[in-house]
Amino acid sequence: MIVDCAIYRDGRRTESPEDLSDALNEARAASDTFLWIGLHEPTENEFDLVTQEFGLHPLAVEDALKAHQRPKLEVYDDSLFLVLKPVSYEPRSDTVSTGELMLFLGDSFVVTVRHGEHMPLGGIRRRLEEQPEMLRHGPTGVMYSIADSIVDHYLDVATELQTDLEELEAEVFSPSGGGSQHTASGIYTFKRQILEFRRATVPLAPPLARLAGQGTYGTTVPFVQEKSRPFFRDVSDHLARVNESVEGLDRLVSDILSAHLAQASVRQNDDVRKISAWAAMAAVPTMIAGVYGMNFDHMPELHWIWSYPALILAMAALEVALYRTFKRRGWL
Repeated sequence: MIVDCAIYRDGRRTESPEDLSDALNEARAASDTFLWIGLHEPTENEFDLVTQEFGLHPLAVEDALKAHQRPKLEVYDDSLFLVLKPVSYEPRSDTVSTGELMLFLGDSFVVTVRHGEHMPLGGIRRRLEEQPEMLRHGPTGVMYSIADSIVDHYLDVATELQTDLEELEAEVFSPSGGGSQHTASGIYTFKRQILEFRRATVPLAPPLARLAGQGTYGTTVPFVQEKSRPFFRDVSDHLARVNESVEGLDRLVSDILSAHLAQASVRQNDDVRKISAWAAMAAVPTMIAGVYGMNFDHMPELHWIWSYPALILAMAALEVALYRTFKRRGWL
């Protein structure tokens, strides 16, 4: 469905004709005017009209309708296609979820297609309408503002994940928490959240670098003003910080998982040593009692009056000696 449709002239919102063709012609009639259409999970029939009026490439239209795309930047003859993945964080369940946002840029128009409930564009549109100087940059200003808002939110999510990681680390290294049977599953679940986050942030780096004119992506991108490169460079720098943070989180959670497994192995070895020590202590009196339980005829010590207390005393002395030995070595 079409959420909003407006013509912006000299950074100010104006009334737009109901017919998309008339609206686009009006936007193209002046150099400082462009049309911005916002759609939310449009059907194929709803998107057909937009496709025909704006001459969008069929491959990009297919991606916009089906969603489930990686962040990317595609350049076509009549338009520019950018895919972004907004990220939301649910503190109650400590889960990361992603949506999809597609932008079509062309001659005097920008079309945004949103999938999911993440990052509604109404707030961004209202904020831009309060900043006419940004809207005067046309569709490029809209693209920059949306990308900047999404990447800034990435930083917030990374901060929340850092807090969760610190709590998980404290649980793993606590005297009793690390032995919980749910600890390993909690670490694995957290690693899955980081992986979901990485799928949104890491593939976005090359498109932003290309828009910023950096490195091997220094060629001019059509429909994007060259003087906007510093703005996209700033967004690219913020994304680099996010990716560094995500990589650090991924390494730390892997280290925490290794530490947890090492702790489990150490605890298991301690348990085995304790069991072995108690088994050894139980084996000594069992062996002695087993020998004298054979009922042999020729066992002279059985006829000694002090044989029974002496045997009990010997067993006790051996048990005490074994106990002190194992205790001194840390087995008990």
